[in-house]
Amino acid sequence: MAMIQCISPVDGSVYAERAALSFDAAKDVVARARKAQKAWAKRPLEERVQLVLKGAARLNEMSDLVVPELAWQMGRPIKYGGEYKGFNERSNYVASIAADAMAPVVVEESDRFERRIEREAHGVVFVVAPWNYPYMTAINTIAPALMAGNTVVLKHASQTLLVGERLVQAFIEAGIPEDVFQNVFLDHETTSALIAAGSFNFVNFTGSVEGGRSMERAAAGTFTGLGLELGGKDPGYVMEDADLEAAVDTLMDGATYNSGQCCCGIERIYVHESLYDAFVEKSVAWVSNYKLGNPLDPETSLGPMAHKRFAKVVREQIADAVSKGAKALVDPKLFPQDDGGAYLAPQVLVDVDHSMAFMREETFGPAVGIMKVKSDEEALALMNDSQYGLTASLWTQDVGRAARLGREIETGTVFMNRADYLDPALCWTGVKETGRGGSLSVIGFHNLTRPKSFHLKKVTA
Repeated sequence: MAMIQCISPVDGSVYAERAALSFDAAKDVVARARKAQKAWAKRPLEERVQLVLKGAARLNEMSDLVVPELAWQMGRPIKYGGEYKGFNERSNYVASIAADAMAPVVVEESDRFERRIEREAHGVVFVVAPWNYPYMTAINTIAPALMAGNTVVLKHASQTLLVGERLVQAFIEAGIPEDVFQNVFLDHETTSALIAAGSFNFVNFTGSVEGGRSMERAAAGTFTGLGLELGGKDPGYVMEDADLEAAVDTLMDGATYNSGQCCCGIERIYVHESLYDAFVEKSVAWVSNYKLGNPLDPETSLGPMAHKRFAKVVREQIADAVSKGAKALVDPKLFPQDDGGAYLAPQVLVDVDHSMAFMREETFGPAVGIMKVKSDEEALALMNDSQYGLTASLWTQDVGRAARLGREIETGTVFMNRADYLDPALCWTGVKETGRGGSLSVIGFHNLTRPKSFHLKKVTA
């Protein structure tokens, strides 16, 4: 029997392990989910909404368990208190719009015809969640999927092996029927086989580009709907009229928070030449203030990366950039805790360009490159010179200018004077190799349901 292990980045120990389900056992899980779905969908919408909110509330009561578990599994310092702020904001928002999002579009209601478009649940939704924000990324789909009348099967990354168990535990204890929301432990092969067998009506995957490709390959010919949120290389652009302090504070936080392991983290920054020197100086000072260390220490503000192999990628990208002329500005002596393994010092690079993998490939670590630009045109060309497109962060006092530029940027979300935030009222979506589909907002509900048209001609005398 294959075992799935979580190797803790805290000390390299095996923190948790679970047996992977066989294909037949996994098929049984799906069969129970399918059997339970019709009755779940027949419940009143408001009842489903309230049960999901009770599940979220129950998870909040488990914070003493959840927060240290997150530190052990993926290295986020306990100082930050888990993911409850975003988790609750998203749960509450989708609950508040569920009735409107699911309301039928009434075209005609006369003595002759009833014509309307209703929203109907897909059936069984499979959520494949990542380790970097394992609660928040999962709830993006779980909450609206359940509210819309789907049943949900959840599979988490091995790095956050216990998160699915905790979510399902909270929701079942809150009163959601056991077969309506189930957690599974699966290897990649069984996951692909289930999708290829047409087991699910919709699959939502957050993870790597290669993972997304394997999902598409597995689903080929099944016509299963897919939502994919994959890689990113999100840019920031600081214009000459930007609020410099605010830009440094937000962009450096966006580049390094969670050890840089954010889907929409800032990975490259373009600064107008008039602010460039000051921006770089302040950014290096900002990043140098981190305290790298054991995430279970309440003083630690930067924990280890989730796995030493992720830190290795960051080190390799930095070394390659430096070999091509880049300068690393953060003094390594400030971070003696950097052990060459999962514990990695933050870094700011200048004299970078797009010939370097560091400015093109996803880094997903606490390191960022800064380039000087002369104009909006130059910044726009550089921002679009990427195979990814999740978010872009623009820093200016001029809303019209930001909107004009934003329309030209190949991205899913345009921010002005903020970054690294997911607004649940807006659609979370990406372009190019960042994926397809969209979660949250009214559109998220529409992606988790299908339209059904009713054309009812009344008998007339």
